Amino acid sequence: MKAYVFPGQGAQYPGMGKDLYENSAEARALFEKANEILGFDITKIMFEGGVEEMKLTKDTQPAIFLHTVILAKTMGEKFKPDMVAGHSVGEFAALVTAGAMSFEDGLRLVAKRAKAMQDACDIVPSSMAAIIGMDDSIVEEVCESIDEIVVAANYNCPGQLVISGTTIGVEKACSILTVKGAKRTIKLKVAGAFHSPLMELVRDELVEGIKNTIFTKPVCPVYQNVNALATSDLEAIKQNLIAQLTAPVKWTQTVQNMIADGATSFTEIGPGTVLQGLVKKVDRNIATAGVHSYQG
Repeated sequence: MKAYVFPGQGAQYPGMGKDLYENSAEARALFEKANEILGFDITKIMFEGGVEEMKLTKDTQPAIFLHTVILAKTMGEKFKPDMVAGHSVGEFAALVTAGAMSFEDGLRLVAKRAKAMQDACDIVPSSMAAIIGMDDSIVEEVCESIDEIVVAANYNCPGQLVISGTTIGVEKACSILTVKGAKRTIKLKVAGAFHSPLMELVRDELVEGIKNTIFTKPVCPVYQNVNALATSDLEAIKQNLIAQLTAPVKWTQTVQNMIADGATSFTEIGPGTVLQGLVKKVDRNIATAGVHSYQG
């Protein structure tokens, strides 16, 4: 069974999507439509923006969404998923490509989410860090022991868990975890504490956006971040998207469940190859011939 997976923030790079725009009339039309919907030239940012400009959440999330969804659409008949999943904002691309919402509605919703998250980051100094080579349970215990907001945010693969919270909280956790034996603690270059309680500040904006979005039954099961389970139920999809704002991304568990449900190959659609590496670390048995990428 074919599983298609879609990357989240951090996979972006300057110039992404430019070749697609120049070589595909279908892609070019979708990029131009996106400029109209967003009310600004997202293609200029994607094709000509520098590294720092590409890190702005309000621009990065719509850019990644566009690149991944347009790539999937240009695959035509080759895109035949049996199941889909996306990492963080990648979940919105997964839903659109599975037919759960339109390209236009998906883009509007991602843009609203991205701006709201950027606003939340501007309110409280916050950050994220990847903890390498430490059991999840130890990282969770340390986060719980700190008198600041700091939580497990991304269960990426065995031995790699991203924490998220106030800048002070993340720094304290990294110091303690280093002493406890973590191989590395890597501060991430992100705007703030995604998938943490600090995002609760903008929950109402996301709820409003989801209420104004038309959802339809997807053509295949969608594995969502908050519980790592497959669903085609529209109400469950909506509630899980809302919960995702403050809940951790259970990517390790998602990949495990997709394999348990019959996935024999994984194709990452979008910029970079981050998810390929994570899938291989989750299950080495599928690493040799079962993990691929599609970047146009």
